[in-house]
Amino acid sequence: MRRIIWIILAVLCLPVSSLSGQVESLKDVPFPGNNLQTIAKVELGKKLFFDRRLSGDGTMSCATCHDPNLGYSDGLEISLNYPTTRNWRNSPTLINVGFQKFLFHDGRASSLEEQALFPMMSAFEMNQNLDFMEEEIRAVPEYVAEFTDVFGEGDVNREHIAMAIAAFERSLVSRDAPLDRYLNGDKNAFSPEALQGYKIFTGKGKCTECHYGSNLADDRFHVLNVQENPEHLKDPRIAATRRFVAKVYHYEEYRTLAEDPGRYLITKDQKDWKAFRTPTLREIAMTAPYMHNGIYATLDEVIEFFNGGGGKGNTVLKPLHLTPAEKDRLRIFLEEGLTGVPIAFTYPKIP
Repeated sequence: MRRIIWIILAVLCLPVSSLSGQVESLKDVPFPGNNLQTIAKVELGKKLFFDRRLSGDGTMSCATCHDPNLGYSDGLEISLNYPTTRNWRNSPTLINVGFQKFLFHDGRASSLEEQALFPMMSAFEMNQNLDFMEEEIRAVPEYVAEFTDVFGEGDVNREHIAMAIAAFERSLVSRDAPLDRYLNGDKNAFSPEALQGYKIFTGKGKCTECHYGSNLADDRFHVLNVQENPEHLKDPRIAATRRFVAKVYHYEEYRTLAEDPGRYLITKDQKDWKAFRTPTLREIAMTAPYMHNGIYATLDEVIEFFNGGGGKGNTVLKPLHLTPAEKDRLRIFLEEGLTGVPIAFTYPKIP
């Protein structure tokens, strides 16, 4: 079975060509038929991504939690938040996000267009009124001109804002990592240590059972029983956020909820209690800390978690019995082998 999975990985892990014109040059990145990629749309989305008008008090933008210099994550255990509140989950990277079938750790959104508006509306994230946001953007002549150019009309609305941001996010693709070069025939792509780690990744480490395909993720949800952060459990602001989200998703016992239910809040299926989406491993060296709650600060801690068979009581993982040397080589592969060429980026001028 593992052999079959790795054949799939070898076929799909191909580098993606650079963006130019419409999305024909990015055929590997799926996109909806009503939101074709164009350079102008990507550039508009980039400006909006960095525009603090999208937050209620004008202090946050999408980039606040998805910093280009931090692998489009934020380097924190849990994401930043609106003043006086606290978030409750870690900011996932946006690199290769265009390949994901589900967004957020619990998969509540199935498209980037749908996902883009969630943080803006969230009371503990950007806390923006979308009607007011539309008027703020409409009041900027440069934006009206760009929306006219991109969408054929100058009317600025939340749907077009989300489409532009989604287009920008789909342009964030990891390319030409040593793994890609190796699978394309370059047998010298890895250092000797990374090559040993690659063999552990595909063999004894059983990593490819969940991390395969162009995004090194299976688009599924798993109950690994990652431990709760005891410091987070003590924070009443995080408790308020957790209960608020549970209330929004009609969990009847939200007032006594003392842990993160994961995907269960979305499906109400008991098998999804504490299930979370498999994350991409692309550019993982840049996106610490790890797991949905940022409980692990280093890859060594993550490897130790899996080597020990996951969290207490989980039925998905079994101990791997990796030696210290094998764990070290696996970490080197993850750090070196899955890091592509830097994604070209310049900060936009916000009108």
